[in-house]
Amino acid sequence: MTTEASTPTTPAPAAAEGGTLRAERVSAWFGTRKVLEDVNLEMGAGAVTALIGPSGCGKSTFLRTLNRMHEIIPGASLAGSVLLDGDDIYGGTLRVTQVRRRVGMVFQKPNPFPAMSIADNVAAGLRLTGTRATDRDGLIEDSLRRAGLWNEVRNRLRAPAGGLSGGQQQRLCIARSLTVRPEVLLMDEPCSALDPTSTRRIEETIGELRSQVTIIIVTHNMQQAQRVSQRCAFFLAAEDQPGRVVESGPTERLFGDPEDPRTADYVHGRFG
Repeated sequence: MTTEASTPTTPAPAAAEGGTLRAERVSAWFGTRKVLEDVNLEMGAGAVTALIGPSGCGKSTFLRTLNRMHEIIPGASLAGSVLLDGDDIYGGTLRVTQVRRRVGMVFQKPNPFPAMSIADNVAAGLRLTGTRATDRDGLIEDSLRRAGLWNEVRNRLRAPAGGLSGGQQQRLCIARSLTVRPEVLLMDEPCSALDPTSTRRIEETIGELRSQVTIIIVTHNMQQAQRVSQRCAFFLAAEDQPGRVVESGPTERLFGDPEDPRTADYVHGRFG
């Protein structure tokens, strides 16, 4: 009697962690000046979404609508919906602190607390969001590891954060954001103030994190957008008109075969 050889099975890939954000008809104003109009965009888990476009087209404003930072600016207002795993973050069921715990942010310029220790800087993420931790030291180590900084600072956790290089300070800010286990991490040009070596390390960190947290990054660097993102959205504002999304989709298509000639002109450096 013969028996059939069993066919080895390939295990299914683990599902990506992180949340899905979806903007539905988002418009934004500063006072009476409309800066964004009717933005519809889905930013899914397991992928880095890059927001690209020339200065003044509303990319950073849009990024700030995704964790309710837009509303802290006096006179700012917004229309439309931003859904985080189906929950409208402006719908009244989520408090601002809940939104910012689930949607973290890393700014253009590293903003650690320079006089505080490296460890206390990481733990500050807990205090700023009112989050309790039963294993503070373990959480600090885990966050620093996820941000790609642990091996560089493990022996000087009590040293002031101001002694770190610019790139290390930016990764420290990423670690601080990760302590509260966000589902989404927003990055507003996180490498614009860094040297090429530090930029490369931040990009590596982004690649390592994308299976754990959804990342949305604003960047003016087209090569960086191609390197780190799987999806792109191209924003453009015409003269005296608010910013809009001209085109969005897989990064490879937007750079290799865009549908709109304005996208092709921008990604190939013909304007902006």
